[in-house]
Amino acid sequence: MGSNSILTQNSLEFLEQYLNNASPTGFEAEGQKLWMNYLKPYVDEFITDTYGTAVGVINRDAPYKVVIEGHADEISWYVNYITENGLIYVIRNGGSDHQIAPSKRVNIHTKNGIVKGIFGWPAIHTRNRDKEEQAKIDNLFIDIGCDTKEQVEQAGVHVGCVITYPDEFMIMNDDKFVCRAIDNRMGGFMIAEVARLLKENKKKLPFGLYITNSVQEEVGLRGAEMITKTIRPNVAIVTDVCHDTTTPMINQKIEGETKIGKGPVITYAPAVQNNLRETIIETAQKNNIPFQRLASSRVTGTDTDAFAYSNGGVASALISLPLRYMHTTVEMVHRSDVENVIKLIYETLLTLKPDETFNYYK
Repeated sequence: MGSNSILTQNSLEFLEQYLNNASPTGFEAEGQKLWMNYLKPYVDEFITDTYGTAVGVINRDAPYKVVIEGHADEISWYVNYITENGLIYVIRNGGSDHQIAPSKRVNIHTKNGIVKGIFGWPAIHTRNRDKEEQAKIDNLFIDIGCDTKEQVEQAGVHVGCVITYPDEFMIMNDDKFVCRAIDNRMGGFMIAEVARLLKENKKKLPFGLYITNSVQEEVGLRGAEMITKTIRPNVAIVTDVCHDTTTPMINQKIEGETKIGKGPVITYAPAVQNNLRETIIETAQKNNIPFQRLASSRVTGTDTDAFAYSNGGVASALISLPLRYMHTTVEMVHRSDVENVIKLIYETLLTLKPDETFNYYK
């Protein structure tokens, strides 16, 4: 793991607890409480909004405002229909992958607590071998061991209950972090670590810093869209995940080439303000932080888009964490990339000045 690691044992314990906790889109509250409790020693105060976005604030009275942001939610399912013989059909909450669902265990969140279930699937012996049936939304079903719809309802399950996977955090080969929901609670973790480093290294920033953990990114960047109107920042540095495109069945001519272990990914896109991006690149080069480049046409698909086009235009940039197997229960990132994203955001903040306008024609 290396003696120069910036991650402490306390950091890693929080990361494991934070990733293992369910925080599905629209139901992020418990995860946000964990996050705020960890962040509390490193900020002056918190802002929260109607839908649950949480913001740790340093230097709130400063007129120049900088956001560093990740998003708190994870993909999940909703109960959509319960059959008379007690089986449950679902719809997506965010970009849930139907192909990984068959035979997965699930947690159904009810007012009575967690109800355990499984995504059932017909045995290979019974399927039509001439025309193999593929998993899709209308044939995915959950079995909670009940025989009737009445039994399901007595267990507290009803239409609208949210469903998550229980898969938990593990470390592989000492330097690979694996879990569901790394997209993008790892972002929330990394921005919290930036705040910790600022506090522990006694760095005083000449601007207001808003450490923002947004909700509802997975359903259209909605949390960021709301909170940027509240904060009205001058600058937003967003962190999210992007694809490791070196694994099988990915076309690099379409997706580009980015790989875990080779550093943070800096994005080129219309929503990314050119001068801010170049400041980040220069910071990486000056501090010997490895980085990769990625181009996104039209939109980044991240909260960067929401910040960039808000309030008459906010200078925004995207620093991504390369990740394998996105929107599965075995999302994988490299520890060194996590540390280097933290370092890059931290060092970039130390270079920013409160009179910086990032004028397009500079």
